[in-house]
This record gives sequence, structure tokens and C-alpha cells, in this order.
Amino acid sequence: MNSRSNPYQRVAIAYSHWGVEEVVSALRESREVTHKIRYLGRIRELPSREAVSSVVHGCAASLFPTHYGHADLTEESIDYFVGTTLSSTLAILVEQVRRALFFVQGREPGTDEAIEAQAVELTRRFAAALPGIRALLVSDIRAAYQGDPAAGSVSEVLLCYPGVSAIISHRLAHELYRLGVPMLARLISEIAHSETGIDIHPGAQIAESFFIDHGTGVVIGETAIIGRNVRLYQNVTLGAKRFPVAEDGSLVKGNARHPIVEDDVVVYAGATILGRVTIGRGSVIGGNVWLTHDVPAGSSISQARCS
Repeated sequence: MNSRSNPYQRVAIAYSHWGVEEVVSALRESREVTHKIRYLGRIRELPSREAVSSVVHGCAASLFPTHYGHADLTEESIDYFVGTTLSSTLAILVEQVRRALFFVQGREPGTDEAIEAQAVELTRRFAAALPGIRALLVSDIRAAYQGDPAAGSVSEVLLCYPGVSAIISHRLAHELYRLGVPMLARLISEIAHSETGIDIHPGAQIAESFFIDHGTGVVIGETAIIGRNVRLYQNVTLGAKRFPVAEDGSLVKGNARHPIVEDDVVVYAGATILGRVTIGRGSVIGGNVWLTHDVPAGSSISQARCS
């Protein structure tokens, strides 16, 4: 049997031909000694992107079973579906929470048993929050349906709108962020970002009836606070104006640096709002506006016109 018909022999030849043994050795030296970046120098267990994605999908199916679960569920089968889906989802989540707890800044190291117990408790608290999360999401879905004349039904909004997908992920991620599992929350937000083009940091505080229309390119920073009945269009940025630097040259983390958007505000496409500024209630921010100062309630801000 020649090498063309024997895959194992082809692999062996390639191993030798490309000098793979030497490369593997050099990569191990880089990974373990020269350029070691493993968290705390030892943590190998990481949250799984695939597992976290399945948690989001499982939660979405539990919250809206006929839209994200099975379209043919009946009154007799729906509770069973929700129960089994939620149980299997939480079984995956608790392991991801356990792994993510190792990455909480300032956390005191504990025994494996203590970390596992904490993961179980946090997962239980997350599950208990799901009815409240669904109530918020229903307000968001209604806002999308009422706020878009192109929306034909609530089901269309749920199935087709990227802004709704992004806010579902955000509501779930924010609860994990609030419970003290920020790495897992951030992973959920980045999965949503890659799927929708909408980047919402899980730390952002967003009240009910929130609607992102079209959505692509929207960015909402960690310390942003958004009131009730706010609508954003595509390419809106609620970002930081500047990043304070510590004495050692590193960026200062955790300070309030993103906008506060009060109730009933509309921000049109391409607007950029930077810094800890307040956009007053009922204001309208026009397209492509660059804004770095407070705006009183009821304002209408547009680009200056050249004569």
C-alpha cells in the first residue's frame, strides 16, 4: 500500500516533511515559559463559546417556546418542553458559571467544592430571574412592533429582527453580569455581536420598551444607562469620550464614562454620543450628530447647516 492510499502514512510523512515536532516543541516553550499568558499562570479550564451559545438558545426557547423552540407545541406539551429545555440548559450553564468564576477579578481562591456550590447558587438565582427577564423582553418586542411601520406582527419581530435577538442576549447577559459572572456575560454579548452586528456591553443598564431598529453597527458601552421607551437606529454609538490613565500607564477601569439616555429619547442613524453626558427625556438626536455635552429634556439636535 503506497502513501497515496494510506492516510496514516501521509500524516507521518507530512509530520516529518514540515518539521512539525520542532514547531510543537517551540510552541510549548512559548506557551509554558517564554510568552505565558494563562490566567494566574495555571487556569486551563475556560468557558466554552459553543456551550454558552447553546445556553442562550436554550433560554430563548424556554422564554418563547413556539418561536425559538418548536413551532408545533400544544397546550398539553408546552410546559413539558419548557421544563425539559430549561433543565438541560441550566445543567450546561452551571458548569460554565463554575469555569467563569475563576476569572472574577479580586476573587479569593476557594476549594473546588466551594466554587461548585457558588456556581449552583448563582445558576439557581439566574433561573429565578427568567420570568422578570421575559417581562422586560415582552416590553421590548412590543416597542419594536409599535415603533416600526414595516412590522407585520409580533411573531415577525421575534423571528426576523436582529435588534430583538441582541436585546434577548443582553437581558440574559446583564443578569449574569449583575450576579457577578462578568466573563460569561461578556461572552454572551460578543456572540450576539458576531451574529447581529450590535455590540451591547452586558454592564449597560437598559430599562423596558427598548428598540433598536435595523441595528447594524450599534455600540453601547459598559456604563451606559438607558431609560424607558428609547429607540436607537443603526450605527449609533453610546461611547466613552476619553479613557483616564493610571500612574503605571494602564487604563483606569470601572469609572462611569458612557452616556445617560433618559426616557422617550430617539437617536437616529449614525449619531455618536460620547462621555458621561445626559440626554434629557423626550429628546430627538438627529442622524450623524456628534454630541459630547448634556442635552436638556425635549431637545431636538441636528447637524449644523452650512449656508
